[in-house]
Amino acid sequence: FFSQLCCGAMGVTRTVIKEGSGRTPRSGEVVVAHYVGTLADGTRFDSSRDRNKPLTFMIGIGSVIKGWDEGILQMRLGEVARLQVTADYAYGAEPPSDKIPPNADLTFEVELLQAG
Repeated sequence: FFSQLCCGAMGVTRTVIKEGSGRTPRSGEVVVAHYVGTLADGTRFDSSRDRNKPLTFMIGIGSVIKGWDEGILQMRLGEVARLQVTADYAYGAEPPSDKIPPNADLTFEVELLQAG
């Protein structure tokens, strides 16, 4: 079962892989999430799962890419979703790593583990 929330103007498309049962996070909260990031061709460029260490960050304040700020705020605790993020909602012309080409659209599989 896949449900999709798509807001083309937002620059992020969220496809639910596994429904969550908890609440959605609020802007300014600390959240904990596992993720796997891939390029359009499927090449993995980063993964918290490979490090066995989820990422902890404050959501909704610009501490992560805009696609995450907007996409993760719509997720429920326990949810696993695919976030397809356009370049302008990702890293644009100046990616943080040579593993990501400039102006690349990115896909992230994100599991929201904690919020608050």
